[in-house]
Amino acid sequence: MASAAARPFRRALLASASLASLLATAGTAMAVPLAGPFGDAARALGQLDRGEVTGLAFMAGLLAFATTTAIVHLRFRRFANAREAEAHADISRLEAQLAESRALLLTEPQVIVVWREPAGAPEILGPAVTLTGSAAPLRLLAFGSWLAPGSASAIDHAVDDLRRAGIAFTLPLVTHDGRHVEAEGRPVGSAVMLRLREVTGARQELAATREDQRRLEGEAAGLRSLLGRLQHAAWLRDGDGRLVWANAAYAHAVEASDAGDAVARDLPLLDHAGRRSAHEAQAKGGAYAARLPVIVAGSRRVLDVVEVATGDGFAGLALDATEAESVRAEFAHAVAAHRRTLDRLSTAVAIFGGDRRLVFHNAAYARLFDLDPAFLEDRPSDSAVLDRLRTTRRLPEQADFRAWREELHKAYHAIEPREHAWHLPGGRTLRVVTAPNPEGGVTYLADEVTEHLALESRVDALARLQTETLDGLAEAVAVFGSDGRLGLSNPAFATLWQLPPGALADRPHIDRLMALCAGQVAKPEIWRSLREAVTTMEKRAPLRIRMERRDGSVLDGATQPLPDGGTLITFRNVTDSVKMERALVERNEALEAADHLKSTFVSHVSYELRSPLTTIIGFAQLLGDDATGPLAPKQRDYVSHITESSAALLAIINDILDLATIDAGTMALELGTVDIRAAMEAAAEGIRDRVAEREIRLVLEVSERAGSFLADERRVRQILYNLLSNAVGFAPEGSTVTLSAERTPEAVRFRVRDEGPGIAPELASRVFDRFESRTSGSRHRGVGLGLSIVRSLMELHGGLVQIGAAPGGGTLVTCTFPLDRDTTQQAAE
Repeated sequence: MASAAARPFRRALLASASLASLLATAGTAMAVPLAGPFGDAARALGQLDRGEVTGLAFMAGLLAFATTTAIVHLRFRRFANAREAEAHADISRLEAQLAESRALLLTEPQVIVVWREPAGAPEILGPAVTLTGSAAPLRLLAFGSWLAPGSASAIDHAVDDLRRAGIAFTLPLVTHDGRHVEAEGRPVGSAVMLRLREVTGARQELAATREDQRRLEGEAAGLRSLLGRLQHAAWLRDGDGRLVWANAAYAHAVEASDAGDAVARDLPLLDHAGRRSAHEAQAKGGAYAARLPVIVAGSRRVLDVVEVATGDGFAGLALDATEAESVRAEFAHAVAAHRRTLDRLSTAVAIFGGDRRLVFHNAAYARLFDLDPAFLEDRPSDSAVLDRLRTTRRLPEQADFRAWREELHKAYHAIEPREHAWHLPGGRTLRVVTAPNPEGGVTYLADEVTEHLALESRVDALARLQTETLDGLAEAVAVFGSDGRLGLSNPAFATLWQLPPGALADRPHIDRLMALCAGQVAKPEIWRSLREAVTTMEKRAPLRIRMERRDGSVLDGATQPLPDGGTLITFRNVTDSVKMERALVERNEALEAADHLKSTFVSHVSYELRSPLTTIIGFAQLLGDDATGPLAPKQRDYVSHITESSAALLAIINDILDLATIDAGTMALELGTVDIRAAMEAAAEGIRDRVAEREIRLVLEVSERAGSFLADERRVRQILYNLLSNAVGFAPEGSTVTLSAERTPEAVRFRVRDEGPGIAPELASRVFDRFESRTSGSRHRGVGLGLSIVRSLMELHGGLVQIGAAPGGGTLVTCTFPLDRDTTQQAAE
């Protein structure tokens, strides 16, 4: 429109330019004669010079250009207004047409996607929610979110080719929920368009049919490809029985060059009888299946042949069962041998077939459950056997027996064996294993484990007891295996040897333990002897050692070989007992030295006292003798007291000497026949004066048939004298002291009884000690040697002395001399 309006303006410019050029050249054209007004003008111009003519020409051209421009502008304005009105009318008409076209386009249930630029955003027209089920428009282009995987992949590639190279396409698509959608893409001018619409009605049925056809063709192609590579012969025959397809295995079986050759020559795999049997089975409307001997590639094989009708023909498959038949025969022989073996087992075995009826049982099964052989020979069902066992109380007690039986029978559908524990009434326990059979059915294996469980329980209890005992021991215990590695230890072992935590966790070898512990002992070679006791297999003997550690502690160690080739090592900390033992030894040595010194001192003093005492007694007796001259009564009393005191002191000295002799082990008994009555009378005669002085009645009780016995007579008299002297000393004045003798087949017993205050129980064990004297209730005080000498002399005779309270009050001392001559002589020696 602009170019048309400018056209007059260009014409006016050209006219003005022409006029100006004409006027400019007027000066040169004066030679041309002109007539009329133009001639006059030309002549007038001709009279002007060239400069004037040029100026006038310029002015005239400028005036003509302005006039023409004004005219052109007015005409252009009118033309532009007319064109603008026409343009508005065209736009309104086009918008109406676009709205009408869009309305007509969207009358169908479809969605259009337009890409106007290769990398631009898409423009989506139509309700995308009808296809995707989502109100988000861009979800339409996420094809995998609403299309089936195959359809989504196909349209993704097609859209990429359309936008990249402008390749048009038409695709049938399937959504996740099975709806069919038609997709069409094509370039439109400089843009590309994708149209998606859901197929309905007849078109939907056609699309579904096409989809089914495509799927079936794919399945058929896949099956044909699979059958073509199958190692077993497969074929297709038409309704007339002619071969129309075969795989390579079929061609090999009929000795054809390839499958096409077998089809072209219509080579049959089965012989005439096999084909006739197949035809008869198919004529009756059924499939044909049989195991037949067939010649395959020149060799005889056994094939499992299956042929079924396909509507317009027949499809067949032949599986080579030659090896399976051979395996079946071998399996039958193996099963027979297996059953013979099972019949000799102590484990109860029962095999139930796929029909859940008993097919085999061994003797142990009938014996374990006490079942009648006739009942088992009738091939009872599994449930019947369980009912019989429940009736005879050979099954666990169950609140819901039916549910328990159903749980047990799940073994018929299981893959792996299952183990059960049956606790029967009466305390018996059975271990039952249900093992599924490969050919169907279940095998029951049953063992009585009552004793095994009891033994296992005892072993576990003993193991726990052993562990608890070892852990509770104060002694350190370690057990090493035959390989020299630590197998067992208690906490005291690690504590005793100050081992770091975890040092015994990995069962270290004794060499490693020796490296950890040898530095703690003063003599490391002791650990080498322990290592030899653990690792030496030829000479296995117990070993006892004592080791002193650098910290001053003392350990007693011992090794004990074990029956399994291991070695037990124990350590005991005896530091305190060793220190106590050493202290006691030192003290005992000191006491022995002191006792020896005391005995030596007493012996020497006694001997030294005895000589002057003997002289004193001798002179006292001389003074008391009338031959030396008369004495005054007072003097005679003094001499008498000197004599009595000297005699008492001599007796004490003699007792001390006797004890010293006994302690020195040098006292020897002069054994001989001792008259019991004479010994008692002699002892009584020695204390007559003391008895008369205190008005004590002395009674001797001895039978006429007391007889005699083997002993040292002088020492027997000394024993009885000391006992009577002790009794008289504690007996109150006017009381009775009794000395009695009793003879039995085994011994002679002397008893001395007084009527004194008795002896306290706490003093009974100490009255025989040296220098111990009982003073309770009596004014008698002695040096405490009489009863001590009695006990020593009785021990020399092999006898026994006892003291206690007498019946009715007082004290009773009993001395028992054995009558066995060997016992007496051995004691004397």
